Amino acid sequence: MIDPDTAWNAVQRRDRAFDGRFVTGVLTTGIYCRPSCAARHPARANVRFFADGAAAQQTGLRPCKRCLPDDVARDEIAVTKALKLLRSDAPPALEELAAAVGYAPYHFHRLFKRATGVTPASFARAERAGRAESALATEARVTDAIYEAGYSGPSRFYEDTKGRLGMTPSAWKNGGAGVVIRWAVVDTSLGQMLVATTEKGICRLSFDEDEQALVARFPKAHILPADATTSAMISGAVAAVENPARMPDLPLDVAGTAFQEAVWQELRRIPIGETRTYANIAAAVGKPKAVRAAGSANGANNVAVLIPCHRVVRTDGSLGGYAYGLERKAKLLEREGAG
Repeated sequence: MIDPDTAWNAVQRRDRAFDGRFVTGVLTTGIYCRPSCAARHPARANVRFFADGAAAQQTGLRPCKRCLPDDVARDEIAVTKALKLLRSDAPPALEELAAAVGYAPYHFHRLFKRATGVTPASFARAERAGRAESALATEARVTDAIYEAGYSGPSRFYEDTKGRLGMTPSAWKNGGAGVVIRWAVVDTSLGQMLVATTEKGICRLSFDEDEQALVARFPKAHILPADATTSAMISGAVAAVENPARMPDLPLDVAGTAFQEAVWQELRRIPIGETRTYANIAAAVGKPKAVRAAGSANGANNVAVLIPCHRVVRTDGSLGGYAYGLERKAKLLEREGAG
């Protein structure tokens, strides 16, 4: 069962990411609710937490008619089924998708976005673009990769991935060919930090790396030292490390599979001063059983701190892993007020 203090904090925030993980029993009213229930918060002394509705009912509580806590399981089943349908070569339109899972289109559109962080259409586009990215690594020609991913032609692929990949398909396949990446290594209180940018935004933020590491990632990119056009982004990245409470909103140039991008979106939703577990993140993106996959997506983050993967810890409260060392992770959490 979840820690009562963590559960109460989730209730206070009305955090939808915790729906389905426990229910809130209100002893004075005799009902139990989802953590995100919009009803007025009860006094803490009148609250008990239960693993699920069945456990709450054993104590004589009944489900809230406003938030319908027992429908969470049905929602999760519907989202899981929809994800499978959207991963097919011919993903259904919203109306067909909603009918397949037993919901009205408008309601399911909201439900799906709440569970995954993206709309069904965005998820389908990202999934297909992800297949294309994988194919670009193996196919001899870009056009072959595009058709292999299920696109009707190159124009549709370019339309779907415009503003998402940050690089053209050819550049993606050829190690950044034709792309200008500017970089700098700057001193921070956590050690030397590499910041690399494209015209779109920051594409790499890491510690203890240099130009050689960047070249290894983008061997055919045109890699140049930082200049005046990138100084604001570099200064912002330093500020994010030194004063996270005033972290600026910096543009990013990152891309991954649909699942990875959903995880990264969820990481950016974690408030400063708080942490989540890998299980929390998996549940928040609609795949509660994919805890290890959520951990892998967390580790695939290319822009440390800005996508705050350091705010994810193990269920037992221990720090877990961190690519740049647990000491840095602990210091980041401490200065954010979560240490």
